[in-house]
Order: sequence, then structure tokens, then C-alpha cells
Amino acid sequence: MRIDLSVPTPLAYFASLVQRDAELPLLEAAACLAQDASPELDVQQVLHEVDRLAERLLRQVTRGAGEIERLRGLNRFFFEELGFAGNVNDYYNPDNSYLHRVLHTRRGIPISLAVLWLELARGLGLSAHGVGFPGHFLVQVELPDGLVVLDPFTGQSLGLVELRARIDEFQPQGGARPGDVLPLAMHLRPARPRQILARMLRNLQEIHRTQRDWARLVQVQDRLVTLLPDAWPEYRERGLALAELGQTARAQADLNLYLQHASDASDRARVAERLGALPRSRS
Repeated sequence: MRIDLSVPTPLAYFASLVQRDAELPLLEAAACLAQDASPELDVQQVLHEVDRLAERLLRQVTRGAGEIERLRGLNRFFFEELGFAGNVNDYYNPDNSYLHRVLHTRRGIPISLAVLWLELARGLGLSAHGVGFPGHFLVQVELPDGLVVLDPFTGQSLGLVELRARIDEFQPQGGARPGDVLPLAMHLRPARPRQILARMLRNLQEIHRTQRDWARLVQVQDRLVTLLPDAWPEYRERGLALAELGQTARAQADLNLYLQHASDASDRARVAERLGALPRSRS
């Protein structure tokens, strides 16, 4: 019997982690995103470091403590003792999305901080979830008396007034009427691991597109189409980046695929024009 001893590529490793929703290991999949920038990264070492933090936290929480006390202990540990906070001085640095760098610098963006906070919260037995809130990723904990919603960027607890104000900031026409909690409840639905990973990747997508770093953008798009194989706009984004790199055949394949499936897209004419402008690839 022949045994394959080859080391999987970073993309193949990622693909193996995100095959099934029921078994998707969020922390590990999020940590391995950094392998595009640092192929030598030992993801297991990152997981071990988080485990050590979880063990430290458990030693500080009184055995049998109630949920509110456990939550307070977690926030003291994460935001005060460890000093995790948002990177307000260099928000758009890709390092803010790479968990091994966030663990080292104690600085990140809301969603990367949230992934680490959620892992520690679950280690305490808290029912914690990420929330894909408009513009700013949040976390929440289900307690017997209701939800506690936190901003992982600052550690601030957010009440109804603050949450609705944030919705109005990003969706001025979609805010809730007085006494109407349904729109807010919709925004507080727990995000699934696949959704969290997609949002992390789209943060990197925006950074690399803005910086015109087409090679890194293609790597991000490779992960996005692996994660979301039916998300046709991600093929368009990869095709456009490949075109910038002069990889004509792959660009044509992606853009053709997008045009085949996005029949009602408003940008069909623009994409078709870009596709038609590509030089003919040699067979």
C-alpha cells in the first residue's frame, strides 16, 4: 500500500477543515488563514497557545461560579490582564486578521479578537456566539436573564440604545421603530463558523484590493471559493485579480463561470467587457 507523506498545501489544509459545517473547527481554520503570508506557521502551536490561556483563565475563575461571574472573569482576563484591544493606530494592517500576530501584539480588529474571546468563553462553559452586526463584528452571551452583547474591540457592553444607534449609522432607513425589537433581533442572530471565516477573508480581500496586491488577493479568493463554492461574485473577484497578474486562462475561466451563473447581476456588461479585452489564451 502506498502512503502519501507529502505535506498538504495551506489551501488543501484549509479545505480539509471547512468541508462540513457540523465539524468546522473555527479557531483552527481562522488561525491557518495566516499561512498565505507565513507558510511556515505552525497552526498547532497557535492552538496550543490559546489552550494555555484557557488554562490560566480557568485557574482564576472560582469553581462553581455563576455565568455572570464567569463572564466578568473572562473580560477582566482578556481585556485587562492580557490587554487585548482594537488596533486603532493601524486598523488596516493584514496582521490584525492573523491570529498568531494578534496573540503576540494583543491588537486586532473586532472579528479576530472575537474569535479568541469566543474560544475562551466556551472554555468556561458560557453559551457565547459571534454576531455579524452591520459594520462591526460583536459577541454575545446567553444568560438566564437575557443576552449580554459586547464589543470585542473595546470590551464595552452594549445596550439597546447603543445597538440601535449602530444599526442606524450603517442602515439609516432600516432602524427599528420605538418598541419594535424585531429588526434588532435579526441583527443579533448568531453567526455560523463559515460566516465568520468568510467575513475574515473579506476583510483581507478589501485590504489587498485597496493595496492592489493581486497575488495576495488571489490567495484570499482561493480560500473564499473553497469556503463558499456557490458564491459566484468571489469567482469574479478572483478572475479580475488573475487578469491583473496576466494569468489569462485562469482569469477567463473564472469570469466565464461568473457570467454563466450571475445572469441578473448588474455588472454583467462590465465583466463581459473585461473578459473580452483579455488576450486570447493559447491552447
